Amino acid sequence: MADRIKVLIVDDIPETRDHLSKLLGFESDVEVVGAAGGGAEAIELAGKVRPDVVLMDINMPGMDGITATEKLAAEVPTAAVIMMSVQGEADYLRRSMLAGAREFLVKPFSSDELTASIRQVWSREKDKQSRFAPVVAAPEPKSNGTGEPASVVAVFSPKGGVGRTTISVNLAVAAAQDGKRVALVDGSFQFGDVGVLLNLNPRNKSIADLAPELEVGEPESIDTFVINHSSGIRVLLAPPSPEMAELVTTSGVKKVLEALRATNDLVVVDCTSWFNDTTLAILDMADVILTMLSLEITSIKNMRLFLEVADQLGYEQGKVKLVLNRADSTLGIRVADVENSIGRKVDHTIVSDGRSVVYALNRGVPFFLSNREAQVSQDILRLAKSVLGERSQVAAVDDIELDALVDDLAQWDNLDAINHSCPDFMHDSNARNCSTCLYPTDTAAT
Repeated sequence: MADRIKVLIVDDIPETRDHLSKLLGFESDVEVVGAAGGGAEAIELAGKVRPDVVLMDINMPGMDGITATEKLAAEVPTAAVIMMSVQGEADYLRRSMLAGAREFLVKPFSSDELTASIRQVWSREKDKQSRFAPVVAAPEPKSNGTGEPASVVAVFSPKGGVGRTTISVNLAVAAAQDGKRVALVDGSFQFGDVGVLLNLNPRNKSIADLAPELEVGEPESIDTFVINHSSGIRVLLAPPSPEMAELVTTSGVKKVLEALRATNDLVVVDCTSWFNDTTLAILDMADVILTMLSLEITSIKNMRLFLEVADQLGYEQGKVKLVLNRADSTLGIRVADVENSIGRKVDHTIVSDGRSVVYALNRGVPFFLSNREAQVSQDILRLAKSVLGERSQVAAVDDIELDALVDDLAQWDNLDAINHSCPDFMHDSNARNCSTCLYPTDTAAT
């Protein structure tokens, strides 16, 4: 049968392997394609039989199930692992999920539990892979043979929780779908999430593994540590554990970015949300800094502070672009309020679409691929075209419509301001805008 689920059984006990094989032999839609007695044998066999699902015992001599699952994620990424264990503690479950397992079964389990888990995991993986179908037909990335260095775009926010990593990932994917050769660097070296959003988890491929080479010279084998994602982008992940971030030095980061400049059309760096030496080095090297903010007073306050620092660092205004995420959220603060508070225009806006974004995030699929027609995806596409120096006629139309909408709401803004009461008894009547209420001080009631 064409749709039979190919299963590989991995357990160090021969009786268990035979018992599972017999149980699955009664299922018409399941085919046992092999059995292995250890992790190393499982990896070698999986490369030959290409299973859809791997039943993996967690405790085995030699290479255990956790290590074997991590290696399978890198060498046979289409194989979904169901971890089996007599231990049901939360720590075993957490370690299994971090290694890349899709399901966790506690022994002993029934035949119904086993087959239901296999079918459910296979169905989810099949659905995920089908979402990548448009990527196969995407234009082949062009090598940077122009002699001109790639543009480095740093995505930064002085406050966490504004969607920085999500925007970075989808921006890179959108640019790659346009036929560009794109590299994505996870610059949050302690707690990077790029790998999670792209369903990547190889522990032996990160910027930390480049550290020894970076200390002695140029990173000649950087391609060895860059992962080719099925969306067309090339990804350099953050270290797998926070303490390894100390291995990444400022000089090392500069060498990595220079190496990626030479072989790509665009380099996107997802920066961390605080200032340190490596982050400042990335911002200094960047051609464009996409600075994220949201319609929250703490985000706006931090943005004002960052713009002051950017001015002190000598960054030209054209280098720093303001990107307002979830711009259509009804939170009591409007785009005009933000612009008045920070003293400059917002350059790009992205709508709020929690359903599409979270649904894609939880499946390790960029929403630009899973829901290309959504408004949030179109906003990302406009941002990508702007970064690549391409004009979008649709964006121009939207700007006209936005201006008209702002004019229509102007009278309501004024009315709200007149009736507004600032919660701060120390309301700053001398400043252009009160730092607490954001309203112009000549209309705010004190």
